Amino acid sequence: MEFQAQTPEASLDDTAALKKTPLHALHLSLGARMVPFAGYDMPVQYPAGVMKEHIQTRTSAGLFDVSHMGQVVIKAKSGKYEDAALALECLVPVDILGLGEGRQRYGFFTDENGGILDDLMITHLDDHLFVVVNAACKDADLAHLQKHLGDTCDITLLDRALIALQGPRAVEVLAELWADVAAMKFMDVRHCRLHDVSCLVSRSGYSGEDGFEISIPADKAEDVTKRLLEHPDVQPIGLGARDSLRLEAGLCLYGNDIDTTTTPVEAALEWGIQKVRKTGGARAGGFPGADRILAELERGAARRRVGLRPEGKAPVRGHSKLFADPDGKTEIGEVTSGGFGPTVDGPVAMGYVPVGQAGVGTQVYAEVRGKFLPVTVSTLPFITPTYKR
Repeated sequence: MEFQAQTPEASLDDTAALKKTPLHALHLSLGARMVPFAGYDMPVQYPAGVMKEHIQTRTSAGLFDVSHMGQVVIKAKSGKYEDAALALECLVPVDILGLGEGRQRYGFFTDENGGILDDLMITHLDDHLFVVVNAACKDADLAHLQKHLGDTCDITLLDRALIALQGPRAVEVLAELWADVAAMKFMDVRHCRLHDVSCLVSRSGYSGEDGFEISIPADKAEDVTKRLLEHPDVQPIGLGARDSLRLEAGLCLYGNDIDTTTTPVEAALEWGIQKVRKTGGARAGGFPGADRILAELERGAARRRVGLRPEGKAPVRGHSKLFADPDGKTEIGEVTSGGFGPTVDGPVAMGYVPVGQAGVGTQVYAEVRGKFLPVTVSTLPFITPTYKR
């Protein structure tokens, strides 16, 4: 099962120029196979292999290095959380003013055409916002924030590592270090000390499993991570299994399933837009692309991201064309992510089709090596998430 890296294969010179996370040496010591990803040298798998790493996360606990992502603090120059929240609301169609302290919310930057510039996690911490953005978009996001919020807010990129502990045993493992973690709900965020290191823990992740993301000072990251890996229920997990886990959970990968050519409504992400920002809400609109996005919320979009279940065992990969007929005469869309789902023991995929073909049970056809294979539109996600609500 191969992970499709977003960056092309690097030459030796390119590899030397890749950025390294604070856990890079640890990955090498654990026997990781490294690949270029979003400008970083990242572990795609460990000796156990992608399949076992996937199953480990679904059945016990897996630990991921996601330090390549950007951790950003947005603080209003006035010192008031409300001012920072309202400033960021000018860039995202999300209710940030109403976000409770110590709570996290999914969101996305939009452009003037309603496309998605990046998706992100937004947390209300004390008097400021803590935002996690995608690695490939990190520099552009920082420039975007500075351009639009720089006059009223201080924008700071933190030098911290970020790890994700995911799976049904994650809470028991972390509770051995900090008992209060068991009381946290999905999307709660708390400061704590792990092995006497000041950390920021959120009960969230991108695997479809219950779990946590842990922000750690860069110089302490290896120590904390090693201690977690000493637990018999925890194994290191690479990008390959991270990709198959998030695909089974129906979660978007920026640059594959969402980008500036997709709106939140087309991407079936309208759940991320709260009522207060929609037409008729107290703070409706006011974000880039609002006219198009609000119109699509009311009337629907012309196409829709859907789950896809290919027949047989052969996976259908991203960029495969979708057709309405078995002869491949009428092209209707494209697969954006696809692979084998170990938990469901079969191939799974996501892609965009016209709303007329987006109904569950609709059969379409994917072009794979010159053949047109039957694919059935399916509900998302493909597995039942285990988030602690």
